[in-house]
Amino acid sequence: MKLHDGSRPDSPAIQTWEFMLNFEPVIGLEIHSQLATASKLFCRCSTEFGQAPNTNTCPVCLGLPGVLPVTNARAVELAVRLGLATHCTIRLDSQFARKNYFYPDLPKAYQISQYDRPLCEKGWVEILVNGQVRRIGITRIHIEEDAGKLVHEGGDPQASYVDLNRAGVPLVEIVSEPDLRTSEEARLYMEKIHSLVTYLNVSNGNMEQGNLRADANVSLRPVGQQQFGTRTETKNINSFRFVQAAIEYEMERQAEELRAGRKIIQETRLYDSLSKTTYSMRSKEEAHDYRYFPEPDLPVVQLTQSWVDAIAAKMPELPEAKSARYQQEYGLSAYDASVLTADRAVTEFFEAMLARGAPPKKAVNWVMGDLSARFNEEKIGPSQLKFSAGDLADLVIRVEKGELSGKMAKTVFEEMYATGKTPAAIIQEQGLTQVSDTGALEAIIAQVLAENPEQVAQFRSGKDRVFGFFVGKVMQATKGQGNPSVVNDLLRKQLSA
Repeated sequence: MKLHDGSRPDSPAIQTWEFMLNFEPVIGLEIHSQLATASKLFCRCSTEFGQAPNTNTCPVCLGLPGVLPVTNARAVELAVRLGLATHCTIRLDSQFARKNYFYPDLPKAYQISQYDRPLCEKGWVEILVNGQVRRIGITRIHIEEDAGKLVHEGGDPQASYVDLNRAGVPLVEIVSEPDLRTSEEARLYMEKIHSLVTYLNVSNGNMEQGNLRADANVSLRPVGQQQFGTRTETKNINSFRFVQAAIEYEMERQAEELRAGRKIIQETRLYDSLSKTTYSMRSKEEAHDYRYFPEPDLPVVQLTQSWVDAIAAKMPELPEAKSARYQQEYGLSAYDASVLTADRAVTEFFEAMLARGAPPKKAVNWVMGDLSARFNEEKIGPSQLKFSAGDLADLVIRVEKGELSGKMAKTVFEEMYATGKTPAAIIQEQGLTQVSDTGALEAIIAQVLAENPEQVAQFRSGKDRVFGFFVGKVMQATKGQGNPSVVNDLLRKQLSA
């Protein structure tokens, strides 16, 4: 006997799956997001991506002797904004610390981060899982500088090259509570954090450039047990899909280890997206391994409550509030509203369509249908479109007024997408105006009926299926430009006469 995937019931894969039924995954994410500042965290060097190696550097971010860091106030403001959006308590006297470890792309041999006095603590966000709201706790959000980057491309295939452009770039690290229980929940949580940082303009969230990446902590424990199992940490996952796949693999790997009677080793691992597996990188460090101590060159970050309140007063409408408003004002479903508000750029495009007079529900259908399909297929967003939100609103309004059929609108949309031309220009060029004039359509229908007396007799004898034949003939005579609704009404009247 074989199962649907070809596995036998006594195969190791099935035994592992059955073994997992007795265990519960415990998952937490540490998400690093680059802050949207023009300069680095402790110096004036640019954070612009894609510059020639080691050009966005200075004595401060290179860690040369005798230099002093100065905290970027804009970075603190952005981090506070995120803390407020995630219901965190904002610490008014947070402190930077030195996190000591050696790595070739860490020029000072320590990283300036925050340890026991982080900027934001004890927050939460909510995610929607199978129609149910799950609250995920946030332990802390702290500010830290990024390290550099090792490059393994160059003249010597045996060498590693160091690019320090990224060293000193400001990050926030969002540390969740171990509240996640499935790989899907982890993906949804990461998507929620991405949505928040982009809505707030805290980060551009570009994962291909490393502006948002996650470390996934995964362990298994027997169902009903409160004590956590030994965890592994899979580092630097830069995709929603990859974080889900990495966690699923790690859960299966740990279950196989436990089933075989082996202990889980606490370690840091990496995810290989090609083989869809994780592999060991190094043993997992603990806090004492980093020898944290307060950064002596930076004063305590002293904030005032009035300054925090001023930031709170300028916060934009967040996705959850916007979704609720869409449901109330426009009668959208919870699903439609949540999809529309997940991406700020898409939301702004939709709202620009409404501002130009597009009916909300019809605008939703276009944005979530044809437009989203293109975004997903071609990995682009509204900013890469050749036409504007006003152009698409114009197209939707023309369909609503009966000037275009749905089929014609699809043709116009394809041309808009390819060329960026306006609907009016495309309609004029291709002669796509829908015929709704009853006088003209009545004359065409009369001619069609006169040319097909046999089918007329069949319809009048009760064969309703023949009606589609007449619709096709009329649409053919109008070159597809007859208004389907008007054509149907006039046809039934003449056939019943």
